[in-house]
Amino acid sequence: MITVPIINESPYDLPSFATVNSAGVDLRANSASPITLGPLERTIIGTGLKMALPEGFEAQVRPRSGLAAKHGLSVLNAPGTIDADYRGEIGVILVNLSNEPFTIQPGERIAQLVIAKYEQVRWNLQDTLDTTERGVGGFGSTGKE
Repeated sequence: MITVPIINESPYDLPSFATVNSAGVDLRANSASPITLGPLERTIIGTGLKMALPEGFEAQVRPRSGLAAKHGLSVLNAPGTIDADYRGEIGVILVNLSNEPFTIQPGERIAQLVIAKYEQVRWNLQDTLDTTERGVGGFGSTGKE
């Protein structure tokens, strides 16, 4: 477990894990009034949270499955990446992919946040790559089953 310094400028509790094995925490809309998204409309919704991730970690903003399945709401750039050197407010780019308007209430859970370790790479420029059974087969090349 890592410790992450965080500032909470919202009136809501800090995000917490719902169960012992939860990978992410819910982010809440920090708005003064309800926000209505029409069909195919998108907006950035602030959370009131700022954090200082340790070097080698990122935060991924992901859709909430219930909002996606029941209402067609998703995170537009899913997963959105928050880099370790970012110190601004966490914002969520929500999009309404349904045919009906949807209203987000202040404090409503709008997305999940997952903290993940990452590695940076050093490129090693080559003229050829080793061969594999798959080779250059791309999208859909491994079949349906």
